[in-house]
Amino acid sequence: MIVLAGTIGAGKTSLTELLAKTYNTKAFYESVDDNPILPLFYADPKKYGFLLQIYFLNKRMKDIADAKENKLNIIDRSIFEDALLFQLNADLGRSTQTEVDIYKSLLNNMMEGADGRNSKDPDLLIHVKVSFDNMLNRINKRGRQFEQIKNDPTLYNYYKELNDRYATWFDEYDRGPKIQIDGDQYDFVESPEAAKAVINLINKKIEEIGIK
Repeated sequence: MIVLAGTIGAGKTSLTELLAKTYNTKAFYESVDDNPILPLFYADPKKYGFLLQIYFLNKRMKDIADAKENKLNIIDRSIFEDALLFQLNADLGRSTQTEVDIYKSLLNNMMEGADGRNSKDPDLLIHVKVSFDNMLNRINKRGRQFEQIKNDPTLYNYYKELNDRYATWFDEYDRGPKIQIDGDQYDFVESPEAAKAVINLINKKIEEIGIK
């Protein structure tokens, strides 16, 4: 199981599609456009923050179970990132630390197998790193109204802090093998040459850890 990670607008969905096509395998996508809670959260994060995390947790656990059925299946967002986002919401006063602590405990319990092993962890985590400016450009380009800073200026600081925290999050990730892709250097969304280069980097990592 390969899992993508990265901030909003990093290109996770595009890279998931590319990897699924390259490896002729199945892709599992984050529920966004059909997520009934997400617009409510953007309108009132304090009220709907915890509910949103439980919604994602339920969806991601189902994806993990399904993705484990075959080698190299791809999930377009890591379940562990949700704790990062939820902690940021608490630090910004958009949720409570008690809610975050309960969520993290629930996540850990659900990820741990009956035998005490973390069998649901990904075989490889791929983190797509992008600059803050590139992040904003992509958010604007894809045009989801509830994500736009022009509709909610407070999102600017939220996005800035979120992008900054991902560097520490990736450095501290210790659930298994990992690789970081520079989404500014390799614009795999727009450039076929960059896409080939990224696939080569990932192929080398897969061969290194022996999961192919």
